[in-house]
Amino acid sequence: MLRHVRRLAVAVTVLAAGTAGAQSGYVQAVPIDVANIDRSADACVDFNAFANGGWIKRTAIPAAFSRWGSFDELGERNQASLQAILTDVTKNPSARKLSRNERLVADFYTSCMDSARAERDGATPLLAILRPIDAVSNRGQLQRQIAKLHLQGVGAVFGFGATQDAKMSERVIGGAYQGGLSLPSRDYYLENTPRFQQIRKDYVGHVAKMLALAGAKPAAAAEQAQRILELETAFARASMSNVELRDPIKTYNLHTAAQLASLTPNFSWRRYFADLGAPRVPAVDIQNPKFMRAVDSLLVAVPLADWKAYLRWRAVKSYAGSLSSAFVNESFAFDSKLSGAKEQLPRFKRCTRATDAGLRDGLGRLYAERNFTPEAKARALEMINNLAAVYRERINNLAWMSPDTRKQAIQKLNTYVRKIGYPDEWRDYSSLTIRRGSFLPNRIAVTAYENRRDLAQIGKPVNRAEWGMTTPTVNAYYNPTMNEIVFPAGIMQPPFFDAKADDAVNYGGMGSVIGHEISHGFDDQGSQFDEKGNLRNWWTETDLKNFQGKTGLVVSQYGGFKVLDTVSVNGQLTLGENIADIAGLQAAYAALQKALSQKGRPGLIDGFTPEQRFFIAWAQIWRQNMRPEEQLRRILTDPHSPGKWRTNGPVSNMPEFAQAFGCKPGDPMVRPDSVRVIIW
Repeated sequence: MLRHVRRLAVAVTVLAAGTAGAQSGYVQAVPIDVANIDRSADACVDFNAFANGGWIKRTAIPAAFSRWGSFDELGERNQASLQAILTDVTKNPSARKLSRNERLVADFYTSCMDSARAERDGATPLLAILRPIDAVSNRGQLQRQIAKLHLQGVGAVFGFGATQDAKMSERVIGGAYQGGLSLPSRDYYLENTPRFQQIRKDYVGHVAKMLALAGAKPAAAAEQAQRILELETAFARASMSNVELRDPIKTYNLHTAAQLASLTPNFSWRRYFADLGAPRVPAVDIQNPKFMRAVDSLLVAVPLADWKAYLRWRAVKSYAGSLSSAFVNESFAFDSKLSGAKEQLPRFKRCTRATDAGLRDGLGRLYAERNFTPEAKARALEMINNLAAVYRERINNLAWMSPDTRKQAIQKLNTYVRKIGYPDEWRDYSSLTIRRGSFLPNRIAVTAYENRRDLAQIGKPVNRAEWGMTTPTVNAYYNPTMNEIVFPAGIMQPPFFDAKADDAVNYGGMGSVIGHEISHGFDDQGSQFDEKGNLRNWWTETDLKNFQGKTGLVVSQYGGFKVLDTVSVNGQLTLGENIADIAGLQAAYAALQKALSQKGRPGLIDGFTPEQRFFIAWAQIWRQNMRPEEQLRRILTDPHSPGKWRTNGPVSNMPEFAQAFGCKPGDPMVRPDSVRVIIW
């Protein structure tokens, strides 16, 4: 489990098809689709409406999805590529000899697709998980079941895994994280508006139905569901907010074995580690000590029967998607109330996503072989180097930064690790056994494999070849403890990058993505880590105050953006991503200007100058329609601003944008000099 990974957008495994995709399986990308533009809108009033208005008006969100945009369109094309691979390895398997990796992928996917077997099995595959929970008769056995569920991928009570020591980044220790919630965030438990009260009422009814499907009598299931809500509410009260969780100093709390014993006298960490198969844990970073103290008290105060009901529920919730249609349909019925989705993805798409997530390097390796060439990797590296050079130049020219801090910043930038396309080392699945038949045992097998692999890293040197995303993912990230920027093959495609497109489009798309990830090393979080990935203050006091003054302008700007009735963007929660959007776009624009000066300026294309095409390309990668339920969930949980404000927020800080579109002071897309944000 990676710590403090900063991500550009939500991974494609939770996204899917768009309007055209619902018909053909994917949407064909073009560098800039002029049909997306609404020329009746004023670019200087609402640039998102101008650049994406045509698309927004004609594009309905497909019934199976809670949002739809360019990330989803590309994600659907990648899913179509994965589906073609899976069809190839599962259709006529005797026609050619499959490699062991192909056989593993084929058997996993085939077991997932076996709907007839799932219906025959019903709740039976759950019994091996639920019976030991039912047999618990004391607190020691309860703790053993928590460890067992953790190994199997059930997120019960709290999370635990290997992590880099944030202050000694060369070593791997244990990390314990607040958790145990089934609703999206603590707000869903603690807010008392009618909206959240109704969600909690629906949630209790849903839990009762799921427990009944798993074998509980309806009356008992209803009572247990209420007790489960009460226990999870206690977890929520002790949990940090999502804003607090962004503070790497507040969430770094290193504990030795003796300190762990003192923190939770009723919970035996020694026994827990042994049950996980990780007996040698040199230290544990406790993300939220208050939460662990609350759990320790609840282990004694809450009746054992309630704990058993909670563990049963968490197991049922975690495994529901791998069971019969009764479980799958009830799970979707409640989840749709949180997301707004109107129907489920077809089974083959759910199984494709499950295979990508479960056998990440098995399927990812096949995807890379077919969809990402060495030439594409070389072009990506060239763009990354160009953006890094621009960033280096901009840091050297910062008027607000002293030479001492500038030297540290340049040193950090120069040591960025660049990962492009796919891992240099693929996972070794020789110890993993997948069988055709019931899907749940296979899902548990791959989860246990990943967890054991993760736990085995504790106490060893950091594996710097590790990747935090699968190869087909439409996403990218910066990891401060590794000081690395990572770009999976899945995002290195149109509309983000197209070898046939002009530089303006590629720098407005992929260039801004690269600039975004480079900037994360210098956002409000990343800037607290040095070139070696250690949590260390490398700033002078004056420079830090200057930086914080500039980030305060970002908080203020985005906090004023209204999203849903009375709900606004959370400027603190989204600060890091907003900084990266602003700085990344500014760096990408500078890189474009260098490219134009070297290669010459092309004429108008579709009636637009290179600068205009750059900004339109930027806007069109953030085009997005979203259901109200999903808007609420993301405002509370997502560190990214909604697509409209990812478009408009950064450009309104750039005089270059105003010049490109002839905007005047006082226009909504032109922020006054006194509050205009230029950080890096």
